[in-house]
Amino acid sequence: MTAHDSVYSGPVPDPAAMRKQYRAEGLDEAELAATPVEQFARWFKDAAVEAHLFEPNAMVVSTADAEGRPSSRTVLLKQFDEQGFVFYTNYESRKGRDLAANPYVSLLFPWHPMARQVIVRGAARRTGRDETAAYFRSRPHGSQLGAWASGQSSVIAGRAELDASYAELVARYPEGERVPVPPHWGGFRVVPESVEFWQGRENRLHDRLRYVARADGTWSVERLAP
Repeated sequence: MTAHDSVYSGPVPDPAAMRKQYRAEGLDEAELAATPVEQFARWFKDAAVEAHLFEPNAMVVSTADAEGRPSSRTVLLKQFDEQGFVFYTNYESRKGRDLAANPYVSLLFPWHPMARQVIVRGAARRTGRDETAAYFRSRPHGSQLGAWASGQSSVIAGRAELDASYAELVARYPEGERVPVPPHWGGFRVVPESVEFWQGRENRLHDRLRYVARADGTWSVERLAP
């Protein structure tokens, strides 16, 4: 057996046979906060502080291009408030190009160990350059250089090309040197139109409560069948 040979020789698990009974505790309309952001803050605290989940701010961002072809990837949430949910990226990446053509986006927070999900749907708009610069300055030095080194989503010849680009930047901007904010890099703020809170329940009779934005800025709440 070589280093490249597989050491796994057992049967492949059957996903159809995988079963897990979810929690009995549910989610009731009377327990909800007045706004979806307040409710998200409660659940986010549960995930980060109480359950100690790994990267509770990790979310699946789904976009669609001008022809309606979808794509998804995991991105880290960096801010949330009543104005929306913020993440940062290369504007020339696939997601950046998608959002330039079609601003509608879905965010999914998959908090599996808690049998919870949050799904945010809305439109994305770019953050202001001052806001982008303030966040960029808070990033570790290496991450700042990485934003310059990678032409995100573009095809490259190999890892060596990426490493060489990064090494050149390290020489140009050593630790302690101010790194300029890339003009092609910045934030998106997703302004929610609906936010669904999904709580797993026994017998697959899950609780799904969805906030829907009204024209006057308030929210209605509706229950969805699981």
